[in-house]
Amino acid sequence: MTEQQKSRAFLALGGNLDNPRRAFIKACETIKAHPHIELLAASSLYRTPPVGGPTGQPDYLNAVIAVATGLPPQKLLDFCRQIENAAGRTRDIRWGARTLDIDLLFYEQLVLDTPELKLPHPRLQQRHFVLRPLVELAADYRHPLLHCSIAEILNALPAAAGITRLEDEWIDND
Repeated sequence: MTEQQKSRAFLALGGNLDNPRRAFIKACETIKAHPHIELLAASSLYRTPPVGGPTGQPDYLNAVIAVATGLPPQKLLDFCRQIENAAGRTRDIRWGARTLDIDLLFYEQLVLDTPELKLPHPRLQQRHFVLRPLVELAADYRHPLLHCSIAEILNALPAAAGITRLEDEWIDND
């Protein structure tokens, strides 16, 4: 597949059960092994307090990765769900604790609203735990609906407490 046939997408990784760092690494290895996906870059890892969901959850680990893919958006989402399931992801409680969550944030500048997939991700502009790692990879990337950069969106949010940058290089990007 040539570069011209590939689309750039951004995926958010999150988890707070078992060993999320290991789940992230395994997810990235699985992504890199796919013949129609190329891992372009990974943000630093962040530890963040839980947002929403049941009380008493442990902190989350979060990161964002950039990929180039020949898969259409729904197929990319389906593949991400397979990776989540392989990591033991269950969907019992909305915003509950999880081993691995992979959200499709952007797929080029595509705007999509289906029951299965909404692009850009509908809540990313409210989430420090997504925007901080995303700004490392794509500070100037323009949100196709908000018409401003990721850095501008992050800077417009009120300050967040409890987010800690942990590791800059946590994945072998060969």
